[in-house]
Amino acid sequence: MEAAAASSAAKPVIRVAAICGSLRKASFNGGLIRCAIELCNESIPGMKIEHVDVESLPFCNPDLEIDGKCPPPIEAFRQKILEADSILFASPEYNYSIPAPLKNAIDWASRPPNVWAAKPAAIVSAAGGSGGNRAQYHLRQVGVFLDLHFINKPELFIQAFQPPTKFDGYGNLIDPETKERLKCVLLSLQAFTHRLSQSS
Repeated sequence: MEAAAASSAAKPVIRVAAICGSLRKASFNGGLIRCAIELCNESIPGMKIEHVDVESLPFCNPDLEIDGKCPPPIEAFRQKILEADSILFASPEYNYSIPAPLKNAIDWASRPPNVWAAKPAAIVSAAGGSGGNRAQYHLRQVGVFLDLHFINKPELFIQAFQPPTKFDGYGNLIDPETKERLKCVLLSLQAFTHRLSQSS
């Protein structure tokens, strides 16, 4: 146990940029990110998650770029992604796909130079009956072009509107089993990030 703790402490802290695909105030997916931050603070040493907001980003339009530079909010967002060691996406499913705010953020950060390139990533989702599985698979498809490297297992699809309720009225995750499954996703992302960094 002590050896494992020493090994974890010897590794650099992994900085994770977390992006929510929903702008809803009490978003369940926002709740997943908040819970992920709490889990890292409480029980996953060597990993720090920062929620990177995408609400203020204008619609992707190359006309906004001047001399190869984007407006300040976009440049700030791109810098957050560039500095991150890995990415955590939490997104609902809209019309069998990812929501517009998330796609818009993806498109801005992929403008040359593509700051998503070669980064490890994980996806979690809370949605209706499907749990967001089609949105996750679509995001993985987009990730192929972005050169993102997604963990394959474990997967986390949460049927948010099915009883028993897993979230409270503020969008906070309250289900212990789901919290444990989310922790497993984070541990997998942590391990995968370390493996990729060692092989590069």
